[in-house]
Amino acid sequence: MKRSIRFGYMLCGAVLAGAVGLTLSTLPVATAQHEAAHNGPGLPLATTISANDISDHMAHAIIAAAVDKAAEIDTKMDIAIVDAGGNLKAFLRMDGAWLGSIDIAIKKAKTARYFDMNTGDIGALSQPGGPLFGIEHSNGGLITFPGGIPIKDSEGNIIGAIGVSGSSVENDHTVAQAGADAAG
Repeated sequence: MKRSIRFGYMLCGAVLAGAVGLTLSTLPVATAQHEAAHNGPGLPLATTISANDISDHMAHAIIAAAVDKAAEIDTKMDIAIVDAGGNLKAFLRMDGAWLGSIDIAIKKAKTARYFDMNTGDIGALSQPGGPLFGIEHSNGGLITFPGGIPIKDSEGNIIGAIGVSGSSVENDHTVAQAGADAAG
């Protein structure tokens, strides 16, 4: 019976990890020796779970690269970074950037992460008659014009997204791309 319970804990951990989008980096094999050495007799085995996510250090470096590009093209931007779960990780409103662009930048970052696509690409698919027509009304409101880009780590895993707003959509995309490029 103890073996069934231990297996149940391990299975629940694997199912839970899959349900929240995490990967199991290690799933220990249940053995009496391992249990006694690492957990004590009779205790369930621990499962190591890891996730690919953007660090605060990387988020700040991405914002710095985006700010440099915005200064280079002489524009003021609102810049949002979301983590792998689409949660706001970092934000900067450059001095003089539009207040109305705060929400747009955040929604661009979330949109890019929710669908793992550039927001401009989603916009092309969401035109009348397109396969994603009306998608901007989902998820509490999405932004489907350029300026949101998924952020990938050096191995190509999506770890978050950047959203930029405050100028033309071309400038928004250029600044977002500079930020996203800083992550790789």
